[in-house]
Amino acid sequence: MTVDTPNDDLEQIKIALRGLTRRIYRIERAMGIDPLAADSSLVEQSAPPPTKIPDVPAPPRHIAESRPIPPPPLPPKPNREHETNLESRIGSHWLNRIGIAAVLIGVSYFLKFAFENNWIGPAGRVTIGLLAGIVVVIWSERFRGSGYKVFSYSLKAVGIGVLYLSIWAAFQVYALLPSTVAFIAMLAVTTATAAMAISQDAEILAAFALSGGFTTPALLSTGQNRELALFSYVTVLNIATLAMLVFKPWRRLLILSYVGTLILYVGWYFEFYKQSELGLTLFFATLFFVVYAIAPLVARRPEGPAERFTIILLSLALLNAAVYFLQSYVMISEVSKTNMAWFALGLAAAYLLLARLSRARFPDPALAQKLQFLHLALAVGFITVAIPIRLDAHWITVGWLVESAVLLWVANRIKSDFLNVFAIVALTMSVVRLVVIDNFYSTQPIFNARMGVYTLAIAVLGIVAWYASKRQDDAGRNAFALSIVAINILALITLSPEVSDYYAQQMSAMGSGVGRWDMTHWSRLKSIEISRDFTYSALWMAYGAMLMAVGFWRKSAFVRWQGLLLIAATTVKVFVYDTSQLDRIYRILSFIGLGALLLTISFVYQRDWLKLSGQKKSELSSRNAAQS
Repeated sequence: MTVDTPNDDLEQIKIALRGLTRRIYRIERAMGIDPLAADSSLVEQSAPPPTKIPDVPAPPRHIAESRPIPPPPLPPKPNREHETNLESRIGSHWLNRIGIAAVLIGVSYFLKFAFENNWIGPAGRVTIGLLAGIVVVIWSERFRGSGYKVFSYSLKAVGIGVLYLSIWAAFQVYALLPSTVAFIAMLAVTTATAAMAISQDAEILAAFALSGGFTTPALLSTGQNRELALFSYVTVLNIATLAMLVFKPWRRLLILSYVGTLILYVGWYFEFYKQSELGLTLFFATLFFVVYAIAPLVARRPEGPAERFTIILLSLALLNAAVYFLQSYVMISEVSKTNMAWFALGLAAAYLLLARLSRARFPDPALAQKLQFLHLALAVGFITVAIPIRLDAHWITVGWLVESAVLLWVANRIKSDFLNVFAIVALTMSVVRLVVIDNFYSTQPIFNARMGVYTLAIAVLGIVAWYASKRQDDAGRNAFALSIVAINILALITLSPEVSDYYAQQMSAMGSGVGRWDMTHWSRLKSIEISRDFTYSALWMAYGAMLMAVGFWRKSAFVRWQGLLLIAATTVKVFVYDTSQLDRIYRILSFIGLGALLLTISFVYQRDWLKLSGQKKSELSSRNAAQS
């Protein structure tokens, strides 16, 4: 039996305390409690530095029973940030606004009761309103100084609104002030609010100032036409907004100012505009347009991410261009469409200049490129619109074709896919209009307007194919293939009406000199129809043969497949239609011509001039080698 000595017991107690201290230290770290430096140093000092701490042996039973059990770690606190933010927003914003509204309603009921009982006269009512507005604005500064900015701005909104309404009542309701004095008073309120916005760096106060400024003409309206005074005042507001945007990144003011200007302009236009006022009205419309056209170039860019800033600038530039063009079109087209076409071209030139300036203005290449592309798109759009305004009938198609050719040339010079897109859009519009809308009538075969316009369209498609063939990417290859197919389709559409018109003139000449038809005339008419149908077959066979010849010459399977498809369609027509409809001689010629063409093509393939069989064998051998 072994007897424990006091030294052994003391050593075991030290070991147990050392392990307990380490466990407590780990528990504190797991709970996020930083232990004291002294404790950590004490723990480090308690362990022998040169040797590794041995595994803690099980302490004696009497020591294990007296060891304190560490408490379990506390559960993590739930994340209530969203709930706190929502609660804070409701308490600080919504309750604030509801409370202000309740106070205003109570005060208005009291004043209404006092006014109905004639306790306060008109001058007293206006004075009370002015004093109350001023006091509320001054009082709001106390809350702003204490850090309650939102509450302070809410009080300012109430006070500024009371001031505007008091001045309006003094002019419109009680006739205590002349219009000039009332206007100066409202202008003073607007100026003071703007000054507070700049001094306090508060965009919301600037919005209050703009709202009051654009509301002033409506509050002081007398129903008379004062175009010069109204739009001069609006111009001052616009320039003031532009000046603030140069120094402050308050992008919302731009939208607010534009909407206010548009509302006042449209309201005045429908109420007072006459054609005799075209010059002055167009001058102010142009002035507003210029202000908001250059606004994206001078507006100060906010710090940090500018996605919303970019969206606002691009949206405003597009809206400004569309609205200005529409309002100018309504006014100018009543006088002269020719002048409107030149006006659209002038707008296109202006946006070309803005596109050049936008790249030089912005150091941010992404924003500069987006704005430049938008200005280029607007310039091309105005050129496209000017063509149908000035021209008529198929000349619109001609104008769009020329525009697309010019855009293709410019895009190739400056290597711009963006302009290529607009060129393709203009070309597509012109081709659709040419095939679907344009209606040509000519007695001259081949050398007529229809053949000329179709030839121009084919030439522009040829330019597309030429530029596309120089590219090595998928877009270039696709553009080349589509343009070649379109050229062949347009060529057939061009030649087929010439055949139809030629025989239609023969039918018309046959019936113009007789007064009564008999069987002889019906026989001649049937003969002309048979000749026409045979000519269609001959034309399609000849064009298919031409495509096959070009495909063999250029070694282009793509062109050869088009020829084969056209020949297949002609074969179907010969066997299905020509057999039952054509006269014997034309039927014989159709079959002989088709057979000769098919035999010739078959002979060329059998001679293997293009070495297609060799290519097939090499491809098959390489495929087998890859599989093996």
